[in-house]
This record gives sequence, structure tokens and C-alpha cells, in this order.
Amino acid sequence: MLLSGQNLGIEFNNSSLFSGVDITINAAEAWWLKGANGAGKTTLLKLLSKLTKPSQGKVQFHGPAQRRGAVIYLHQQPYLFAGSVRQNLEFGLGSLKLSRSQRQQACQQALHAAHLEHLEHRCAQVLSGGERQRLALARAWVMQPQLLLLDEPTANLDPESVTLITEMVAQLQQQGCAIVVTSHQQTPLTELCQQRWQLQGGQLRIQA
Repeated sequence: MLLSGQNLGIEFNNSSLFSGVDITINAAEAWWLKGANGAGKTTLLKLLSKLTKPSQGKVQFHGPAQRRGAVIYLHQQPYLFAGSVRQNLEFGLGSLKLSRSQRQQACQQALHAAHLEHLEHRCAQVLSGGERQRLALARAWVMQPQLLLLDEPTANLDPESVTLITEMVAQLQQQGCAIVVTSHQQTPLTELCQQRWQLQGGQLRIQA
């Protein structure tokens, strides 16, 4: 088990967005989190990553997910630092116990996987939408996460970026990383998901 959440709920302005949510996520599982706009999908992902504190209940990381950087949340519009593409990749690696040569190798592998080698020294802030999303995923990929939470990761992206992102996520999954994906429509990325959740009416249900 990587993550568990018991009786999770959250309120805004004395109104319940969802409540009584119980979740268990195991290694290499892939979940498609579905729900209408405003149902609370993004909020739930932030709760699971501990970026937001629930109004009730508790989220716990277990085993390898307790390592720093093991659980990563990626927003649809990712935040990138003002430095170069490579500097963005190197930032997270500073928290891992790696030699200089290991960090360099990890960066090169991530650049190759995301097809960003030719943009290595370009400022991240001037990248296109697809390039920005690929860099954000590469920055997560290089950390070798145990659980990756993806919030509408392929919305409005070009087909090449969708393909590359799907390939990178699939590789992480093959290495044991669990994934949770939110998306309003079926995509190559949601096709990786063997299991589905439906968030509706303040309740989370497993969908057949």
C-alpha cells in the first residue's frame, strides 16, 4: 500500500464539497478519476498529495511513498521556475542523495524521454503549452515517484505531446509507480487506467 485516506471530507464556506471518502492506492495501480466540473476532483488530488488539509479525515503515506518527493501532484497549468529547462529538472534532484554524475545522467534521460534535448538551455517560461507540460512531467519523472497525481494532463495539447506524456507515464507505471488521472474524456493516458472512480454528489464510488 502506498496511500490510504479515511473518511475524507472538505468544506468551503460551510458547504460540503465531498465527504466520507475512503481511498486506498497500491503500487502500480492506475485510476481514472471522473466527475463533472466543480465535483471536487482537483481538490481531492490536492488532499491526496497533502497540499490541502481535509476538513475531516486523514491521508497517510505508506512504505516507499513516505520518501520525500515520492508523491507528486501535477496541475493542468504547471508552475515552472524562471530558469532554464535543465535548471528546472535539476531543482528537485537536489533533495535526493545522488552523485553529480547520477544527477547529470538522470537529467539527460528525462530530457530524452520528453524530447526536450534541443531546449535544454532555453528559459522554461517561453515554452509552448505542450513543452511546458512535458517539462513538468519530466521534472516529476526524474524524481522517480511512487505515486503520480495528474490533473487534466493532456487538455489542449498537441498529439505529439499527448503521446510523449503517455509513454513517460507508462514507463513510470511499469516501474511500480501508481497513477491517478483526471480527465473529462477518454485519452491515450486514461487508457492506461484499469480502474475508475466517479466523484458525484459529494461521494466517491468505484465505477465498473
